[in-house]
Amino acid sequence: MKKFLYIVLVLGICFHCCDTDEHNHQYEDNEEVVLWMNTVGPYHNRQETYAYFSLPFCSGPKKSISHYHETLGEALLGVELEFSGLDIDFKANVAKTQYCEVDITDEILLAFTYVVKNHYWYQMYIDDLPIWGIVGEVDESENAFYMWTHKKFEIGYNGKNIVDVNLTSEAKVKLEKGKKLTFSYEVIWKTSPIKFEDRFDKYLDPNFFQHRIHWFSIFNSFMMVIFLVGLVSMILMRTLRKDYARYSKDEEMDDMERDLGDEYGWKQVHGDVFRPPSHPLIFCALVGCGYQIAIVTLSVIIFAILGELYTERGSLLSTAIFVYAATSPVNGYFGGSLFSRMQGKQWIKQMMLSAFMLPALICGTAFLINFIAIYYHASRAIPFGTMVAVTCICLFVILPLTLVGTVLGRNLAGQPNHPCRINAVPRPIPEKKWFMEPLAIVMLGGILPFGSIFIEMYFIFTSFWAYKIYYVYGFMLLVFLILAVVTVCVTIVCTYFLLNAEDYRWQWASFLSGASTAGYVYIYSLYYFFFKTKMYGLFQTVFYFGYMALFSIAFIWLRCIYFYASFVASLLRVMYLLLSDSFFSDSFFSKRS
Repeated sequence: MKKFLYIVLVLGICFHCCDTDEHNHQYEDNEEVVLWMNTVGPYHNRQETYAYFSLPFCSGPKKSISHYHETLGEALLGVELEFSGLDIDFKANVAKTQYCEVDITDEILLAFTYVVKNHYWYQMYIDDLPIWGIVGEVDESENAFYMWTHKKFEIGYNGKNIVDVNLTSEAKVKLEKGKKLTFSYEVIWKTSPIKFEDRFDKYLDPNFFQHRIHWFSIFNSFMMVIFLVGLVSMILMRTLRKDYARYSKDEEMDDMERDLGDEYGWKQVHGDVFRPPSHPLIFCALVGCGYQIAIVTLSVIIFAILGELYTERGSLLSTAIFVYAATSPVNGYFGGSLFSRMQGKQWIKQMMLSAFMLPALICGTAFLINFIAIYYHASRAIPFGTMVAVTCICLFVILPLTLVGTVLGRNLAGQPNHPCRINAVPRPIPEKKWFMEPLAIVMLGGILPFGSIFIEMYFIFTSFWAYKIYYVYGFMLLVFLILAVVTVCVTIVCTYFLLNAEDYRWQWASFLSGASTAGYVYIYSLYYFFFKTKMYGLFQTVFYFGYMALFSIAFIWLRCIYFYASFVASLLRVMYLLLSDSFFSDSFFSKRS
């Protein structure tokens, strides 16, 4: 009993000692404030970063503090926090103090000259507030290179909280062999009226993200939605009504008149429209994964709006991984039920493909980039422990949950419920004009959805590939919903045109007509790379095009849900239930089938 009380007392003392630190962001007077050095890298290559002390910088005299990746997102984003060794205490000013010296040798001169010439910058953290500084500058008139050797920190506080940090680089020293670089720092504490909840506002750029162009693009997309909804309504109401009137007139003819008549239109393929598509296993895996990605995207956007995830390192990526793993039953349910309705037999193979298709693509791309990152000794190299953690998530979380969803889908929604029977022999597909071919419909189908989002793509690309923090997730949610409506409308229209041309191969065409938006997104990423950035080098180029390919592939899967939701819920139910017992007699179908 005494031993137990002793343990409780020790734990209580430990927790009491740790109740004010950078994790709860509250400090007592003269309590230590840790300055973490993160990464350093070329300004034009944001993702090409290296550990700060991989360059011949020197640390302060204070004893080192170890840091570990607190979240999976931190590890995947290449966060490499190392203790600076500088002595900083809460509300305690520090006069200009020298903390280390570096003798410039040939090797050090070459390294520092290279980083100054390529405009290297570095990042630090104080109480989770990011700080950026430039390593040095180039004097082109004298062809000389200079290093900044003095760091002046101005830290604002409000009560027990740090609410503002500013860095000023001073003491420019020319880089010359044999010279000695003396590094120093200075800390000035100031009271600040900024509230703790608003301390990240200074890092945001409302003039950029809330520009009139941004608002205009939302209005333009909204008008496009109204136009497309009107177009779809016209097709479903006016055009289908005319089709119904024409088919009713055909029913009044006798057999000879009907045989001599020129029948055409979507009614001719009613016996083949529910025929399973080619490669149903892959198709169902794509559809199931599309439902999951749509839910993950919507959930993460809502979490970002409610929780301001941009304020924490790696929190957005960690949230996305958690939500993706937790929503795996959605993938299995919709993919498994659709495969069962298509009379698929290899359901285990389909379930495995659904579970591992997207993780395999992401891990394969990340492995290639990781191989290059290891060669460059970049901080983006993913640690082995993180790879093991991701593998365990796939094997022990995603796979079992996908299996549960597949079993539920096959048992609850796996029975075929087609309004009409499928012909034993496929109907020949008549010749049609080139613009009614599935390939042409697919290529044209992605133009309008891309037109509704390409302005938002610019803001998203700029926040990820440049130095902007994306925070207008309300805009993103609105654009996401607009994109959903536009894609559904375009899919309905494209599928109607295809069926009206008596081509019953609608499944892949309806899916790809929305998914072709991804191709236009990737083409836009090419334009952005060459005309909007100054990226260079193998690592940054492979990183950019690799992850932009993954981003575009995610767009393909995101459009999967609209194939099924739009056509099955709208067009099929309207068009083919119109041809059921409510409007035509069973004898009509028996004759024409």
